[in-house]
Amino acid sequence: MSTPDAIKGESKEGILRVKPVSIFIMGKKYDVPEDLTIMKAMEYAGYKYVRGCGCRGGICGACGTVYRKPGDYHIYVGLACQTVVEDGMYLSQLPFFPANRATYDMETIGSDPEEVYKKYPELFRCVACNACTKVCPMDVPVMDYISAIKQGDFEKATELSFDCIQCGLCTVRCMGEMAQYHIAQMVRRITGSKIKPRSPHLIAMVEAIEAGKFTGAIEQLKNADGDSLRKLYQEREIEPAEAPEDWKPADTTYLLSI
Repeated sequence: MSTPDAIKGESKEGILRVKPVSIFIMGKKYDVPEDLTIMKAMEYAGYKYVRGCGCRGGICGACGTVYRKPGDYHIYVGLACQTVVEDGMYLSQLPFFPANRATYDMETIGSDPEEVYKKYPELFRCVACNACTKVCPMDVPVMDYISAIKQGDFEKATELSFDCIQCGLCTVRCMGEMAQYHIAQMVRRITGSKIKPRSPHLIAMVEAIEAGKFTGAIEQLKNADGDSLRKLYQEREIEPAEAPEDWKPADTTYLLSI
């Protein structure tokens, strides 16, 4: 599918047109406006996302994309919702990548590093090539958190891997064929549930839920029709972008005092 120059807006001189660039989506050429993200460019070209489009905000990791640039031997990666198209870009969306994900019971598992080593013995196949870090679209120091896990320092690994969005691109490039993001997820769960002290906010919230504090409101939402839900959503009070630390909404019915 080929498209003409895209109309971006109007100026005093008349219609302002955006320069088109040529990109290749899974082998087929399309002309798209140069200021679009990969995700928007694919939609502009006629593709329709039926699943896996995710958050569109650089958080969920569902739109991992691999691409090359003309005259450049490097393989580049990015999130389709964040990466802007470039002329000559040759790209392919990354499908679900089959990666080993261990099963475990958080109620019975302990905090001993051996718990992770038994579930993911491939952890020690890491050759410290650092390809995982280089491919991460979130600039997470993947090799460093893997090193911390191997040393049994789960708190450090948790901190280093905190920004991981589970896109799986590290796994694609791993010479040791491990699923780093699944390993880090297990470590963060162990750290949060077995190592770190319990948050008083979390305890209070669980108690409030069990006491039925939010049951009525949830039932009201479940029974509301579409128009009512849209009205509630559109009229909801939103925390200001630069709100002070002590900001509270006008309606404090469902706030907890800790």
